[in-house]
Amino acid sequence: MFAFASTFLKHFAMPLGHRNLIWQFARREVLGRYRGSVLGVGWSVLTPMAMLAVYTLVFRHIFKAKWPGVEDGNMSFALNLFAGLLVFNWAAEFLSRAPRLMTDQPNLVTKVVFPLQVLPWSALLSSFFHVMVSCLVWLAGCLLFGQGIHASWLALPWVFLALVPTLLALGWALSALGVYFRDLGEIVGLFMGMLLFLTPVFFPLSVLPDFLQGWVAFNPLAVPIEALRSIGLMGVWPNFLALLQLFLVGCVLALGGAWLFETSRKGFADVL
Repeated sequence: MFAFASTFLKHFAMPLGHRNLIWQFARREVLGRYRGSVLGVGWSVLTPMAMLAVYTLVFRHIFKAKWPGVEDGNMSFALNLFAGLLVFNWAAEFLSRAPRLMTDQPNLVTKVVFPLQVLPWSALLSSFFHVMVSCLVWLAGCLLFGQGIHASWLALPWVFLALVPTLLALGWALSALGVYFRDLGEIVGLFMGMLLFLTPVFFPLSVLPDFLQGWVAFNPLAVPIEALRSIGLMGVWPNFLALLQLFLVGCVLALGGAWLFETSRKGFADVL
């Protein structure tokens, strides 16, 4: 057990020896996504700006909706919704890709010396690039229509960091199982579609009855979403204890996901 814990820290949790490899793979994925397009990486800026404009038009001028508990205009609905989608879309994009990380690159699987465990790291990093761009657009909206620049913005990195171990845990597990069970990608996509409505994206956690709040709080996306809204739209510090709990639970799950990946990888080449 101690031997695997040491392996986990060195090769899975903190793969510092492969940091250049992770960066190159993430960079290649980001640039490859826009290769051949006219605007290139500029789409990563235009897309979230267009999304925020659509949310503003629909919810402010058509639905005239207000976010529960907020009285300062309908623009708050679009910004609260955008904050929820920031976190959810990051998880959805990464987890939807995870089951195919090994099967999409069989030439790497057959190379015994290649550190396959870094592929989820690079996928998570490349998907986070779009989160960062969208977050800048969202913060600009908060600056104009929210509480303005506030010291609580300094806590933003901790909000996303708290979710990293859980996403990596699922990434290692899904990428390993996806080799043996090819339908897993479709199942994950279906599950994420249902999870969208079981996550406080379109509503704040506070509007739910007490007994439902407890269940929804088990959703690992709930804490970062609520923390993001507190930081940007209310100008208050997030619940650091809840973020720490999410991070520690994620570390335990990451250990299990890494163990599953390590024990399963011996058969990858034979299956592919």
